[in-house]
Amino acid sequence: MKVKEKLIHGLFLFNGLLVVFILAGIFALLLFMAIPAFREIDIKEFLFTADWNPTSYVKETYGIGAMLVSTIMVTAGALLFAVPIGIGAAAYLSDVASPGVREIVKPVIEILAGIPSVVIGFFGIVFVGPVISRTFGLPNGLNALNGSILLGVMALPTIISLSEDALNSVSRTYSEASLALGATRWQTVVRVKIPAALSGVLAACMLGMGRAIGETMTVLMATGCAPAMPRGVLDSVRTMTSTIAIELGEVPYYTTHYYALFAVGLVLFIITFCINMASDMILYKYQEKRR
Repeated sequence: MKVKEKLIHGLFLFNGLLVVFILAGIFALLLFMAIPAFREIDIKEFLFTADWNPTSYVKETYGIGAMLVSTIMVTAGALLFAVPIGIGAAAYLSDVASPGVREIVKPVIEILAGIPSVVIGFFGIVFVGPVISRTFGLPNGLNALNGSILLGVMALPTIISLSEDALNSVSRTYSEASLALGATRWQTVVRVKIPAALSGVLAACMLGMGRAIGETMTVLMATGCAPAMPRGVLDSVRTMTSTIAIELGEVPYYTTHYYALFAVGLVLFIITFCINMASDMILYKYQEKRR
């Protein structure tokens, strides 16, 4: 029995170390490939200017400011759309829906998670885009709002599933005590269960954000891919992921442009890492307060 436990422990340890090694390898690769770019490009110009024109005949420019703003705009819009709906749907499934309804809705949500991003992007082009165009009187609907709605839809299955699991993990005594004191079911969910499961709900929202910020094909198809500083959600935008997807396959190897695209990937990696680190710190502080 002890040999079996040691084998299982060793397997888990190996898997954990393998994940860390892969993550460190990805970071090292991005850093190694981005360093040559910063020998030719000023870091301040790279991060804080909005002119990205690596094929100019006059002067090549590599500024990702517009892409940073576009990525943040689309991701924030997706969260504004997905978080309220996701948490509300999770609360409905965990506390209101009958077993029959839950057995139907849960597989539908799981199917939504399995739809390819290119299909979601196509849906944005043929349906969501024309609706936005007619509603706001625009020549087309390929803009940040379109991308935000689609990314919100793609983030919904993650937020709903994990939030429902977090709500279901709350002890039944919390709900029974609240109902016994005269609270309605709605008040119990909003003021008792969701605060009690806040750590899991926050984790679900953070994972949904990770799903949105790293998406490529949907934003490539539905946002217009205009490499200019957006003035609002109705402007066409180009995110960092779509820029890498568009240009990396066509750029000559080992040029400044080639290395600059890896630098864009490095910035995106650092942003994602910081978001995950911040979420871990928030969850840790919340758990400490609850103890």
